[in-house]
Parts: sequence; C-alpha cells; structure tokens
Amino acid sequence: MRGIQVIEWRDVTGEEIVHRWPEEGPGEVSLGAQLTVRESQAAVFFRDGQALDVLGPGRHTLTALNLPFVQDVINIPFEGTTPFQAEVYFVNMRTFTNMKWGTPSPVPFRDSEFAMIRLRAHGLYTMRIDNPQLFVNGVVGTEHLYTQDDVGAWLRDFIVARFNDTLGEQIDTILDLPEVYSEFAVAVRSKLVTDFDRYGIELIDFILDAITPPAEVEEMIDERAGMEAAGDMDRFVRYQTARAIRDMPRADGGAGGPAAAGAGLGAGVGMGAAMVGALTGAFQQQGGQQQAGQPAPVPQGPVCPQCQAIAPAGAKFCPNCGHSLAGGFCPECGAQMPPGAKFCPECGHSLQAAAEEPESTE
Repeated sequence: MRGIQVIEWRDVTGEEIVHRWPEEGPGEVSLGAQLTVRESQAAVFFRDGQALDVLGPGRHTLTALNLPFVQDVINIPFEGTTPFQAEVYFVNMRTFTNMKWGTPSPVPFRDSEFAMIRLRAHGLYTMRIDNPQLFVNGVVGTEHLYTQDDVGAWLRDFIVARFNDTLGEQIDTILDLPEVYSEFAVAVRSKLVTDFDRYGIELIDFILDAITPPAEVEEMIDERAGMEAAGDMDRFVRYQTARAIRDMPRADGGAGGPAAAGAGLGAGVGMGAAMVGALTGAFQQQGGQQQAGQPAPVPQGPVCPQCQAIAPAGAKFCPNCGHSLAGGFCPECGAQMPPGAKFCPECGHSLQAAAEEPESTE
C-alpha cells in the first residue's frame, strides 16, 4: 500500500518568515495528501503559478471535496489518486520582536541652535504578517526562503525616509529631543502604518532609542551645560581661566624639560593674574560694587619675571623684589630681548644702564 503524503514545515531557526514547499518547485501532490498547518502559520496554496487558497491552522486532506479547484485533475482510471503539480508557501504568522533599524549614514538637520548638523538615529520595532497572500505575491515572489533579515533590510529604507520627513516637522533643535521622544516615535509610526499595510505587514510597535549628534556637537552641549551649572558667565570664565593655568605646564608636551615647564608656569601665573585683575574690574562695574566718589582701581602693569608680582603701570622696577622691568625690546636696534637679559644679543647695547637711570624728580 502506498504511504500517505505529508506536507509540513517546521522552522528550527526562528528567523524564517516564508518557506516554500518544495524548495525546487513545483512538486507532485497526490489527492489525499495531508497538509499540516500549525497555529502560528498560514499556507498559501499555488497551482499553475496562481495562488488559489490560504489555509489556516489544522490538518488538511487534499481532496476534491475541500479543494474544488483541483476537481478537473481527477482521472477516473486512476481511481482519484492522480497527482498534480502544486506549491505551498508556509508563512510564519507570529509577531517578530526586536527588529532593529538605524540610519545607515548621518541625516542633515538644520538646527536652530547649532546651524546645520548631522544626526544618527536607531531603534526597534515589532511586526507580523497580516495578509499572507499579499505578502507572498508582493514581496517574496518565487523565492523559496524569506527571512527576518531580508524583511528588515528593505523595511529600513521606509523607516529612514519617514524619520527624515518627521524630523523637520517635530523639533527645531536637538536640545528639545528629550521632551518629544515619545511623540516623535508616534508620529513616525503613523506614517509607516500605511507603508507596511501596503505589503500585508502589520506594524505593532515602533520605538526610537536615540538620536545622536556628532561628537563635536555633544562637546558644545556639555559646555553649555557647564555654563548653566556655573550660574553665570563671570564664574564660568574664571573657572575656564583656572583650568587653563593648571593645564599650561602640560601644554609644552615635555619639550625643553623642567626649565620650559617652569617658564610655562610663570607665564600662566602672569596671564592668570592679569585676567583675574581685568575680570575683577569688570565684576565691580557690572555688580555696582564701586561706590560713588571711591577712587578708581590703580591700572596694573607688567608681571615681574623674577617673583611674578604685578607691578603698577609704567613701573621700571618690581616693587616686591626690585628686579628690572625694562621693556622687552632693545632701545638701540629694536630686537626682542630674552627675559633677564642685560645686553642686547643683536647689537650689544647695555640694557642695565637704561634700567638703572633715575627718574626725573621735576
């Protein structure tokens, strides 16, 4: 006695969406064959290249009674067992979760705060096949296997296109993104529902995980946050000045050894003192701390290279250690002088005599 033909499909990978029987079709199907469709499946029955019926879960005996479209293939001399050519596309009807999407390249965005910047985005979505026959005819075609990755590859293009459309409609600056993440995802999903439905797919959930700007824009955002944390611009400038003074010995990179580091530190202290003095005057004028009739602050002069004290404007000697504060250029030839030089290295002119010349008492 001839065995009963059984047609079924079991997905052992969990990633197959459509599987055709036979893989190299069409195949011979005998009347009386058993077609088993599981709860999470649907079977699209093809004959002569045409989709004739969609079979739901259960065991289906392929006879002329439940498949009237094969009535014309029955041949009486063969007692109703005449085989016919057919194909069965098994469609996985379960919900596919953890479907990932992302922008393959940065998306240009005109930001109201940072001008033109480039953004990347990524997230997740869940979907299921809602119309098996439409999906097989419109997407799968004659392929014998269609996987979750295959679907995700071409659905990503729809998602990125709708994301770009919504980006300019929902926000003006990326600084507002944390407040509109949920609303933004809902807006994108509403546009994608029609695209998915056109191919027999139901979009269940759409999640936007993150929208990220370039690293340099993130640094600008961090600096802005630091300014807000500082409370006002004056405090922020003082904070930045202190950091610059602290880091200045390391800016040399080690070139020149300890002497160069010491020179950098001295210059940093001098620059910091001058900036602090300038900021102090600005703070007094801005805050209204200078009282009417109070004498204006004495203008500050150069920083002593010997002890780093701040001398009054126009002073030729340091009031703290007496070190000469002569100008940095030779009065004879105009060449620039190194710190502490007593003679011009270009023309040999004595700088000490000019520095020790007493001021007129008249």
